[in-house]
Amino acid sequence: MELLQNSVITLSVIPFIPFLLVYFISIALKKDKKKSFLLAMDVTTLFLLLSVSALFNIIFQNNFGFYLFLLIILIAAGLIGGAQNRLKGKVDGKRLFRAVWRLSFMLMSIGYLVFMFVGLIQYISQVV
Repeated sequence: MELLQNSVITLSVIPFIPFLLVYFISIALKKDKKKSFLLAMDVTTLFLLLSVSALFNIIFQNNFGFYLFLLIILIAAGLIGGAQNRLKGKVDGKRLFRAVWRLSFMLMSIGYLVFMFVGLIQYISQVV
């Protein structure tokens, strides 16, 4: 159990590692680059969520990061689901989940880069 916990922590600290692992393993098995890329995005989103929320907690010195990003994801799901309902008259749960999850990947990737940069600047300014 401790090995699993340490693996998740390590992959969350460096979220591009699971992306590359899943991408190359999937290409080796499926031979389809587009599906491999999408699968790698889907898997990496969980690690990015954990990483970005931890970075948020460190930078702003609180414990609300995970819940904040979960709330943002739920609000996005509500907005996209509402738009789907207005346009098509029904909500396709599978498409809704995929859209929100992949949008989260893009936003969490940007958040990871921004928070990593801000955290690095904060660390350097405290040391100097």
